[in-house]
Amino acid sequence: MTSLMIDLLDIPTIRAIEITDDTLSIDLSDGRTISVPLAWYPRLLHGSMEERQNWRLIGKGEGIHWNQLDEDISVKNMILGQPSGESQKSFQRWLTHRAEAG
Repeated sequence: MTSLMIDLLDIPTIRAIEITDDTLSIDLSDGRTISVPLAWYPRLLHGSMEERQNWRLIGKGEGIHWNQLDEDISVKNMILGQPSGESQKSFQRWLTHRAEAG
């Protein structure tokens, strides 16, 4: 299924979120639960549990935003099994800035 086909479908919205030490799980409006490894999202993986729990829904439940971690994840990308597209260089800059600020 191409992403164009996904764009034509109704994407379910997020109803609940659970974050553990190694997994991000979302309950969707269509009854599904999707779980992905935090390793797919290095900023979440390197964030503290407190930072991970400080999220808000965006796009009327079509995505999640973590302000402290500067991370956004969409339901669409989770459904498609797409991990973070952030470059290693960008992630390393973020880690360096985080260490300097910390």
